[in-house]
Amino acid sequence: MAKKSGKGVYIAALILFLGGLGWLIYSGLSQDSVYFLNVSEALAMDESHLGQSRLFGKVGPQNIERTNGGLGVTFDLTDQKNPSQSIHVEYRGAVPDTFKVAAEVIVEGAFVNGNKAFKANSLITKCPSKYQKKNRKV
Repeated sequence: MAKKSGKGVYIAALILFLGGLGWLIYSGLSQDSVYFLNVSEALAMDESHLGQSRLFGKVGPQNIERTNGGLGVTFDLTDQKNPSQSIHVEYRGAVPDTFKVAAEVIVEGAFVNGNKAFKANSLITKCPSKYQKKNRKV
């Protein structure tokens, strides 16, 4: 009677392990990868290709409305280099204390309704004092 070799079991286990590892890497990268764009770049792209995205810009001086009796705000996100370009953003959630006109913000979410309206699920304001260059004497 021939003795069975265990090589087949090891090869099958290795294939299952590598397949599972590959699936974990693919699913992790696809869920966490989002576009990071400024307003003019987002306006130049087709909304259907963006999906989940992260936008950077400044809070425009017009159309800022806080949600009555709740958390959230709607505002225009303007491009830093070309203020005439803007995207209307709707955000529901806690608004940071540093949120104000001309504040630099990052919003993450997706475009809705196909009319350049952005529904954000996170809003982060950038603190400008932390990013200013210090005057150094050489």
